[in-house]
Amino acid sequence: MSVLFEPLTLRTVTFPNRVWMAPMCQYSADEAGDNVGVAGDWHRTHLVSRAIGGAGLIITEATAVSPEGRISPSDLGIWNDTQADALAKIVAEISSFGTVPGIQLAHAGRKASTAAPWLGGKSLPAEDPRSWETVGPSAVAFGDYATPREATTEDIAKIVADFRTAAQRALKAGFQVAEIHGAHGYLLHQFLSPASNTRTDSYGGDFAGRTRLLIEVVDAVREVWPAELPVFVRLSATDWLDEPENSENAGHTAELEAPSWTSDQTVALSQILTEHGVDLVDTSTGGNARAHIPVGPGYQVPFARRIQNETAMPAAAVGMITEPKQAEEIVSQGEATAVLLARELLRDPYWPRRAARELGVEMLPAVASQYERAY
Repeated sequence: MSVLFEPLTLRTVTFPNRVWMAPMCQYSADEAGDNVGVAGDWHRTHLVSRAIGGAGLIITEATAVSPEGRISPSDLGIWNDTQADALAKIVAEISSFGTVPGIQLAHAGRKASTAAPWLGGKSLPAEDPRSWETVGPSAVAFGDYATPREATTEDIAKIVADFRTAAQRALKAGFQVAEIHGAHGYLLHQFLSPASNTRTDSYGGDFAGRTRLLIEVVDAVREVWPAELPVFVRLSATDWLDEPENSENAGHTAELEAPSWTSDQTVALSQILTEHGVDLVDTSTGGNARAHIPVGPGYQVPFARRIQNETAMPAAAVGMITEPKQAEEIVSQGEATAVLLARELLRDPYWPRRAARELGVEMLPAVASQYERAY
C-alpha cells in the first residue's frame, strides 16, 4: 500500500493522490497591448502536460491580483476578465485528465517590477517604460532592489479588495483550490516579517499587527470562495535569519517577537489560520532576506512536520523532494499530508506515473487512453 497515492479529501474536493505540482513562475505572458498577463500556448503546454503526467493537484504560478502585483512585466495576472477567460480554457483541460486545478493568488510588493531571472532578475530601471513604482509594508528595499513606497492604509484596503476580486474571477474560471501566496519575500510575507516590516501602525509592530494583512486577505477570499472548496496559504516558515540550526529545536512556547520571521511564528500563525477557514499550509522557507540556507534533500520537511505536530492544520512539504521512496516516507510517516514537486516536475512531467511504477501501485488519475499501451 502507498499513502502517497491514496486520495485525499479536503472539504468536498478529492485529490486523486498526494503528489502535487508547486507553483512555478514562467515569465512568459505577453507584456503589452490587450493581452498583458494573459496565459498563452506555453502555459497550456506547461500545465496540461503535468496533468497528463498524473499530478493530483496543479497550482498555477504566482498569478498577480493587480498590475502592480506582478513580479515582472511578463507574469500571469487575473485582474481582468480576458486573463480569467484564458485560464478557464486551461483549467478545463487540467480537469479533463482527473487533476484538481488550483491557482496561486499573489502580490509581489517590494519584489515587483523586475526583469525575468534569465534577464538578470533585478529591478527594472525607473526610465524603463515597463517599470512601475513598488509598494511594501515599509520603505525598506530587498537587497539592491528599488526601495518601495510604504503602503498607505488606502493601498492596503485596495490590496485586500484585489485579492477578493481575483478569487471571484478564479472561481468563475473553474479553479477548485485558491492558494494565497504569503511566502518567498512577496508582499504578504513582507508584512509578516520584522525584517521588512518596520511599521508602527496596526499593520506592524507586534505579531498581531504583522499578521493582520494576511488574515484580512484570507477572510476576504473566504467571503467569496465557496464553503465546499479549499483555501491554502503558502508560507515561508522562516527567513533563516534567526532560526536554530535544527528547526525542531525551536522554542515550543512560540517566540513571537523575534527580529525576523521564524518557525515559531509560523506555527502560531498556522493555528490562527485554521480558525479563518484555511485548509492547508503549503510550507516553504526563505526569500525575504539574503540568508544562508542549509539546502539538502527534504530540507524544508521539518517545518511542515512542526505545523502538523503542533497545530490542527494539515501541511504540505516542498523542497528537493526528488525520489519516490523519499516522497512516500514523508507522507506515510506523517511528516506532511502531501508533497509539492517543483523543479523535479520541470525535469520529468511524468514523475507521478514513474513513482507509482517504482512503488508498485496503481494510481489515479488514470493514464490517458492515448498512452495506455505504455503502462
